[in-house]
Amino acid sequence: MPNSKQSSKRLLQAEKARLQNKIVRTGMRSAMKKVLQADDKEAAVEAAPLAMKKIDKAAKRNVIHANAAARLKSQVSKATL
Repeated sequence: MPNSKQSSKRLLQAEKARLQNKIVRTGMRSAMKKVLQADDKEAAVEAAPLAMKKIDKAAKRNVIHANAAARLKSQVSKATL
C-alpha cells in the first residue's frame, strides 16, 4: 500500500505501463509464432515482415532488449530459409 501521493501515482503509472507492455509483447509473440509454426515456407515468408516489425517496435519501446530483438529476428529469418 503506497504511503504518499507520489507513490500512489507511480503505482498507477507502473500498472498502466505493464498492461501496455503486455499488449506489445503478446502481439510480438503471436506474430513470431505464425512464422515459426507455419505449415509451409510460403506462409512463413508471408508472415515474416509483420513479425520483424513487431519485434522492432518492442525493442524501440524498451519492452525487450535490443540484443534480444536481434536474436529473435535471427530466429524468424532462419525459419523463412
